[in-house]
This record gives sequence, C-alpha cells and structure tokens, in this order.
Amino acid sequence: MGSIVKVRNIELGEGVPKIAVPFVGCDEEEIMEEVAGVKTTKLDIVEWRIDYYRYVEDVEKVKKLLQKMRKNLNNIPILVTFRTVKEGGKKEISLEYYIELNRAIASTGNADMIDIELFIAEDKAVKKVVEELHEYNIKVIMSNHDFHKTPHKDELVSRMCRMQQLGADIAKIAVMPCSTKDVLELLSATCEMKCKHNDTPIITMSMGTLGVITRLAGETFGSALTFGSAKAASAPGQLEANELYKVLHLISEYR
Repeated sequence: MGSIVKVRNIELGEGVPKIAVPFVGCDEEEIMEEVAGVKTTKLDIVEWRIDYYRYVEDVEKVKKLLQKMRKNLNNIPILVTFRTVKEGGKKEISLEYYIELNRAIASTGNADMIDIELFIAEDKAVKKVVEELHEYNIKVIMSNHDFHKTPHKDELVSRMCRMQQLGADIAKIAVMPCSTKDVLELLSATCEMKCKHNDTPIITMSMGTLGVITRLAGETFGSALTFGSAKAASAPGQLEANELYKVLHLISEYR
C-alpha cells in the first residue's frame, strides 16, 4: 500500500482497511445518540456528515456540537464532511460558505480530518483550501463521487493522481457501477494506484449491491478505508459496521 497517514492512534495505509462510520443525524439529539452507539460498534473513525445537520448554516452551532462530540468520542478520530448535492449530499451551500465552514471547523482543533471535493472549485482554489487546512494540522481527504456511472480506469487513476498533486493526504473515489465490468474498472484503478502512484493512501469503492465486494477487498487491492453503517447508511451498498469488521478480519487471516 502507499505511504501511511497517522490520525491519532489510527494508521491509514497499512494492514486491514480501517472502518469509518458516518453520523447522519439531523439535530443534536440524533447525533449524540449516534455518538453513544460507538460503544457497541466496531469502528476506527467516525465521519460527521454535516450536510445532514439541520443547522449546518450556523457556524457557531456546528462548532459547539463538534466540541461536544469530541469530548464524548475520546481519542476516536473525527472526519468532517460536507457532501455537496452534485456528489450525493443533502444540502446546497455557496462555495464561499463551504470554504468558510471548513476553515472554521479546522480552527477548533476538534476535527482530525476534513473531506474536500476535487471538483468543488478550480485546482488553484482547491489547493489553497488544502494548504489552509494543513496549517491547522488537519488531514485532508480529497474526494470525488459519481452516483450515475463508473469512468474508465485511466480517468479514475488520473483523478486520484490529481488529488495527490493538489496536496491531499488521502485520495478518495466512489463510483456507481452499471455492470460487473465497472466493478473491475474500479478495482483495476485501485491496484494501479497502489502499485504505481503510492504517494498517499487511497480510498476507493464501487457503490450499490454490485460493488459490495470493493468494500471488502481493500487489503488485497489497496484501499485503506471502508465505510460501514451503524444506524443509517450514507451511501448505497454500505454494510453494517460490526459485520463488516468480521469479514475484513476473516479475509486478512487468509492473506
């Protein structure tokens, strides 16, 4: 696998793929219920999908709730993600607010990683955002999601390499397969990144029922992180986290 990125006590890019569980509550009560559920869930990282949060346009409320989450999650790494509508998210905000919001989150010191979309702006602006987040010691997962199709392998590789060039600590691609051939395209791109462009760890997945195998085969092909659900899934094809843990470790035993 590629270089290792350490987030608190978790190393991404080595061994069994780590499990991230998304929090998708719409208000503080629901989100804190999800936080409490961590005690019975096998996970390595939590992802707060703030596009689900009803008050995401109130920066102070976001910061206050993040602080409460940090206190209750102890040393579990927190990934904060605002997923835009065009890439499968729940809410639309301006580019200016997207940047302001992520900068404010980084400044709190309560998040460990922030997801920045590759196509949120032109390359120069995206690179600047990454550099600003790095000043707060935030690790950046740069992402691209296609809920309609699977681009050709070469295009997938090109996008992930572009993420690396823009300063991403981890490159992430999620696509929708229309056939088993599409699943193979994603796995082939993952393997090529692992073998030829291993400057950073990568996260790849093929969504939906066709792509479930890609959520399990990271250790074989080179994906460092997979997403599992606790209560509600944040993307098609997510498996329940505790079951996902069992399968990942069963596969690892036979490697």
